[in-house]
Amino acid sequence: MRLRWLGWAGVELETGGATLVIDPLGDPGAVFGALGEVARGAPVPPVVAPEPGSAVAGLVTHLHRDHADAGALAAALRPGAPVFEPGRRRGEPLEDLALAQADHELAAAGLPRREVEPWTSVEAGPFTCTALPAADGIGDPQVAWLVEAGGVRVLHLGDTLFHGWWWRMALRHGPFDIVLAPVNGATVAFPHRNPASPLPVVMGPEEAASAAALLGARLAVPIHDDGYDVPGVYRGVAGAAERFAAAAGERGVPVRRLAPGEALETGPRGS
Repeated sequence: MRLRWLGWAGVELETGGATLVIDPLGDPGAVFGALGEVARGAPVPPVVAPEPGSAVAGLVTHLHRDHADAGALAAALRPGAPVFEPGRRRGEPLEDLALAQADHELAAAGLPRREVEPWTSVEAGPFTCTALPAADGIGDPQVAWLVEAGGVRVLHLGDTLFHGWWWRMALRHGPFDIVLAPVNGATVAFPHRNPASPLPVVMGPEEAASAAALLGARLAVPIHDDGYDVPGVYRGVAGAAERFAAAAGERGVPVRRLAPGEALETGPRGS
């Protein structure tokens, strides 16, 4: 299987001539656009586009705009290809405010969408895609996505918090050949989640390294790092990828950092 990192949390997987995308981001500047002047001029992560019009499916870990970019998905997917996303229990408008932009844009794009509950698998071309548990730091529905093809298992952790499902995930679906782990330990202060929490809403580097070790990752790749910084709203920890590599190395987990657009190839264990 060939894995190409697209920047931020975006990934393109290819096997046997078929491709699949997870959380591609085409317009990073739109993520905090609703905040107006507060976010104007703030740094955004570098991203690259997936192969256009070829993906057999798009996987979305959650409906935050930096992980569910309708334009990027529409450009990547072949006609009629589905978008798989977490199951949702709709709340009041203020509860679901962080989901509204991506939800509206996906609907306007007319993409076929299917909700998938944790521990449930779907097929897309040669890929088996399984939604696994994840914990969103501001209380919105989120899953991790396991993608299997040709005896290779790639696990994308979205931007989850540290949680207690790692062992079950490993027992039911391990071993994992590549684990893509968010590492930036961001703290946030969003108007719809007031008062703000001083605690991170996504794993920091040391937590991510522990998660990779508990999952038995053959290789870990840091994602969700070195991107957004909106003063007073969103801030990640400095040097997260380097700290992650050091902490994972102490746990015996090899780490490969990728530049946007860079790819790696892996086969089944023992091959």
